[in-house]
Amino acid sequence: CVSWSSKDQAEMDPADMEDVEDVEEEETGEDENSKGWSLSRQLTVQMMQNPQILAALQERLDGLNGSPSGYIESLPKVVKRRVNALKNLQVKCAHIEAKFYEEVHELERKYAALYQPLFDKRSEIVKAAYEPTDEECEWKADEEEELTVSKQDEMKEKAKLEEEKKDEEKEDPKGIPEFWLTVFKNVDLLSDMLQEHDEPILKHLQDIKVKFSDPGQPMSFTLEFHFEANDFFTNTVLTKTYKMRSEPDESDPFSFDGPEIMCCTGCTIDWTKGKNVTLKTIKKKQKHKGRGTVRTVTKTVPNDSFFNFFTPPEVPENGDLDEDSEAVLAADFEIGHFIRERIVPRAVLYFTGEAIEDDDDDVSAAVSAGVWSGPL
Repeated sequence: CVSWSSKDQAEMDPADMEDVEDVEEEETGEDENSKGWSLSRQLTVQMMQNPQILAALQERLDGLNGSPSGYIESLPKVVKRRVNALKNLQVKCAHIEAKFYEEVHELERKYAALYQPLFDKRSEIVKAAYEPTDEECEWKADEEEELTVSKQDEMKEKAKLEEEKKDEEKEDPKGIPEFWLTVFKNVDLLSDMLQEHDEPILKHLQDIKVKFSDPGQPMSFTLEFHFEANDFFTNTVLTKTYKMRSEPDESDPFSFDGPEIMCCTGCTIDWTKGKNVTLKTIKKKQKHKGRGTVRTVTKTVPNDSFFNFFTPPEVPENGDLDEDSEAVLAADFEIGHFIRERIVPRAVLYFTGEAIEDDDDDVSAAVSAGVWSGPL
């Protein structure tokens, strides 16, 4: 939208617009950090459009997958018929595998109901709705197991005195402040999406829940981001739903490798006036060629923000997307799956950083075993 002051409208006739030239453009509310997400995305697209990089990737993939030896083409016709029979069996295997993953989804739904009371209690502790007992707070670290009882008592007494001193010096905080914001900042996949103007909002995030589709309904899951009352928007819950498919593609059944996310839908954020961090204003000065007068035009344009996560690109019915939208959706699907599979079940370990160390250990082990070919 372009906004003019009433004075500007009175002084400039619409016909005069042809005689206007842009003199200067300046952006407000943007710094170098806010460019990170879009720059990263642009670099990814540019890299994938580079013929040399694509050729190197293809060579790497060819080396991993091997190349046809020509033996199949040399087989007698009667043997090729039998190979076709094996391929038909493989298609049937793919359909059975699809059913297997559907039952896995049902099993996930069943166990999600068992996990949820524990996650609810986690949420109550984080937002100070419940204060855990001394017994619930007792944690025996590995190092303590190697110490003598007297040494343990000495350390506990020292820690207690230090804790009491800290309590005297500052006000007792409620719950676990900035729990989810810290989780996000500790995980590269999520921190890359964060902008400085997102952080004050995410301090109000109290819980993330995963809801699976009901029995008999198409396979899907919904991420629910629960917020306490805040000055930025009136929503108490922001949602993102991922629709999945677990069936082989008729045109390419051998490519089936488990359930895939087909599309995702976000939600409308009811922003408080002036608080929408997904938009920014640009002020452009325009000079009239004839009169030499300068006027300022203000318009609103998209801004980099984590909260763009809730407005993903729409997938057309024909499934055709431009390269930029495909890159955004591919990253979106990866993020949604990671939040569901890793972040929600193990949030406290990402808060402390222990899960990040475990992830690094998993990658190192895979590299040592020769089964990891991804970036380090």
